[in-house]
Amino acid sequence: MNKKGFTLIEVIIVAAIIGIIAAVAIPNYDRYVVRSKRADGMGALLTAVNAMERFRGANNTYVGATAGGTFAAQVPPTGTAYYNVALSNLTATTYTITATPTGSMAGKEGALVLQHNGIRRWTDKNGTAHNCWPESGDDC
Repeated sequence: MNKKGFTLIEVIIVAAIIGIIAAVAIPNYDRYVVRSKRADGMGALLTAVNAMERFRGANNTYVGATAGGTFAAQVPPTGTAYYNVALSNLTATTYTITATPTGSMAGKEGALVLQHNGIRRWTDKNGTAHNCWPESGDDC
């Protein structure tokens, strides 16, 4: 008599293989999501810089430009934010724009900073400050 089906050992082997694949795939996916959201934050800062320069071109000063009026105060501009964008150190000739992680990015990433003179700073998830932005990956 021929019985068809899987033995318990075969099922356990398949479950172990799926577990190993998941153990590798899920952390990689999480890192990819963090990197893509970070790219959104960097893009928002670059958009904010463009807005600041347009404002200065029209007014000959940065004073009067605000995050809520000149550029988006959060990333993404609508929906649940994962970065809050703030303007600080605002004078006639200087500014600092900071994207601080919030929501799903809180604890997974540090702040992104861009200054009027083009200096870029990034704090990684370990709290280490870098004088650069990670253009493609987790380091710069």
